[in-house]
Amino acid sequence: MGKLYLMTTIVDRKAAKKYSELYWDSGQHVAFVTLGFGTASNDILDYLGMENTEKAVIYSVLEEETWLDVKKQLQKKLKIDAPGGGIAFIVPLSSIGGKKPLQFLLEKEDYQKEEESVLKETSHELIVVIADQGNIELVMDAARDAGAYGGTVVHAKGTGTEQSGKFMGVSIAAEKEMIYIVTKTEQKNTIMQAIMEKAGLNTRAKSIVFSLPVTDTAGLRLVED
Repeated sequence: MGKLYLMTTIVDRKAAKKYSELYWDSGQHVAFVTLGFGTASNDILDYLGMENTEKAVIYSVLEEETWLDVKKQLQKKLKIDAPGGGIAFIVPLSSIGGKKPLQFLLEKEDYQKEEESVLKETSHELIVVIADQGNIELVMDAARDAGAYGGTVVHAKGTGTEQSGKFMGVSIAAEKEMIYIVTKTEQKNTIMQAIMEKAGLNTRAKSIVFSLPVTDTAGLRLVED
């Protein structure tokens, strides 16, 4: 089995549907979509052939071999490398909070995990929590009790929720809150475990939690000191 990655796709909002359809046809049924806004100047937009800066941001978890196939399709079918085509990139996952969330994200029951982290000796991690809408405080109370300082919340809409019963036996709402928490690596497991216990699948939040390695930070030192 290949290693796991979080794939992030940033495209013009008008193009989001065709990207989502390509991922669906490729077997990537579980995704989380948020809205964004670009900051490029008009001159840059003209150079890139882009008409506006309203963006859709699509997140999904996949294996390395799947990414290689998806990348080829993005280049061949959607011409992502052309001016104004958008961007897709992957970041290695370091851990996922539980077997059922892993099965849900990949829609696989037979995935065998490899080593916990692709990047070694990172001092910080980004914890990503995907929870049903309206449960931010439940998640953050659990995280703070375990030593987290705070988080950033993004509203998102999930796809593939109709498959959730197959792996989880629970009903998962389409409307989501994505909560980003940066923490020291040695605190990561404690925080993730607290979220799983107090805001996990057996609670109203029905949270899925995973982490990404952070190679460097700025702005955290004063808080930690």
